[in-house]
Amino acid sequence: MQKSDTGGAITVPVPNHRTVKIGTLQSIIRKSGLPKELFQR
Repeated sequence: MQKSDTGGAITVPVPNHRTVKIGTLQSIIRKSGLPKELFQR
């Protein structure tokens, strides 16, 4: 998945498995530019 930005495109990995490690999830959230509260229950 990619997000267009003024400096180019930002690639956000989408893992192809059910369990995502916490570091991977944090990286995806950070790169998405969305607030982390959107991902909390």
